Amino acid sequence: MEVHMSLNHSPETQTKLIARVPSITGRELPEWFQAIDNGPSFLRCDERAAWLASEHGLSHGYAAAIVLEHERRRRF
Repeated sequence: MEVHMSLNHSPETQTKLIARVPSITGRELPEWFQAIDNGPSFLRCDERAAWLASEHGLSHGYAAAIVLEHERRRRF
């Protein structure tokens, strides 16, 4: 069964989710980015978010926020 999720948070929601990641997950963003980099080579962000959520027990909202932030920072 394929689960579709939106990676489109409002900028305000994205900022709030990212700010809470360390306290909610117990891991800092660089650790999550490393997990994504070392994980499977998915082409789509929603696939990466689904993997991150299932592999690490994150809610889909936090997984999507982490993947989106990872993509944004990789571009710079």
